Amino acid sequence: MDLVVRAARAVTAEGEVPATVGVDGGRIVAVEPGGASLSGDRELDLGDDVVLLPGLVDTHVHVNDPGRAEWEGFETATRAAAAGGVTTIVDMPLNSLPPTVDVAALEVKRKAATGRVHVDVGFWGGAIPGNLADLRGLHDAGVFGFKCFLLHSGVDEFPPLDPAGLDEALRELSSFDALMIVHAEDAHEIDEAPEPHGGRYVDFLRSRPRTAENLAISHVIEAARRHNARAHILHLSSSDALPLIAEARRDGVALTAETCPHYLSFIAEEIRDGATQFKCCPPIREAANRELLWQGLADGVIDCVVSDHSPCTPELKRFDSGDFGLAWGGISSLQLGLPAVWTQARQRGFALTDVVRWMAERPAAQAGMRRKGHLAVGFDADFCVFAPDEAFVVDVAKLKHRNPVSAYDRRPLAGVVRSTWLRGTEITGDEPRGALLTRGDC
Repeated sequence: MDLVVRAARAVTAEGEVPATVGVDGGRIVAVEPGGASLSGDRELDLGDDVVLLPGLVDTHVHVNDPGRAEWEGFETATRAAAAGGVTTIVDMPLNSLPPTVDVAALEVKRKAATGRVHVDVGFWGGAIPGNLADLRGLHDAGVFGFKCFLLHSGVDEFPPLDPAGLDEALRELSSFDALMIVHAEDAHEIDEAPEPHGGRYVDFLRSRPRTAENLAISHVIEAARRHNARAHILHLSSSDALPLIAEARRDGVALTAETCPHYLSFIAEEIRDGATQFKCCPPIREAANRELLWQGLADGVIDCVVSDHSPCTPELKRFDSGDFGLAWGGISSLQLGLPAVWTQARQRGFALTDVVRWMAERPAAQAGMRRKGHLAVGFDADFCVFAPDEAFVVDVAKLKHRNPVSAYDRRPLAGVVRSTWLRGTEITGDEPRGALLTRGDC
């Protein structure tokens, strides 16, 4: 074998156990008990203070390249991913120019990424008004599914679908069993809410009420039910919607949902006025809401936890005025998702096996990746070597993403990623070794 990894602690199908993992040709070819007598060209013996995890899968990343590469970029984003134990990302179709709404735009994006990625990268397509005829072509070209907004996306070149447009798009996608992923906030409810302006976080929170999420999710459920379509709720922040999602599933609707580390970590009551690094849409809500999201994970109503890494330049966060109405909404967290979630999860009695399920197994399954997210024979040899009991304080200047902005700056976290491996080779950040993925080939 090319590589043998001996781990006193590893998260496999058997739970957290001692394991010996054999790798050949970039794939896992053996998972044996600890102490098994496997041999390889290279052998790695891990200490008792680290746990061997499958590489994480982050299906919600805004790379913004090409077109807005000053916000992020494939090289910086994938270095940050690797530093955080993430070995596979799926890039969102907007904030790049052109947005990924037809095959020609997908080719532009793939060209921009070629030879520049340190982890494996897949792509979502976009569903916008007027591109219904492009959806099948994008699907055949290998996108993992299609993203839509139900209100203004923040950039004019990626307009939202109205209710009729959502219905039409889901009908089309159901004809070839493609997945729709939805930014679910209702445009009318947001329009009726108070305008966001000024530096008070409580005013910004009122401008993005839970009712907007709840109503939009209801619309998605009914449209998916009507067309027997597959739908996924992005970045769930309103715990009020959990019963709606659970009921829809009991009724047989093919619906999944994700939340993000920032909704599980931060609470509205602790966000200072003017602290626009915490602005995201939908917003970070109250402490009681956070605990109900954790319960939703425990109950399996929320399937996975992904970053929604949505970076920008410092100027766009409007630290000069602290005005939440003017600042770009997005949390930069691609490198920090694992320790952020683990810090909170361990306090609530969850285990690393739970975190792996939320951040590796289920995101891979939701995107249809058959060789990602598990330490198991036949899967890609993507590893995260994680020290769960080591603590650190976030220094935003040392993070790998492009701009030194993050809501996690100066926050103490538990768990350090010691190393990350892609198909049996350690990622050092020196030479890009990632692949561009297409649906069905991973």
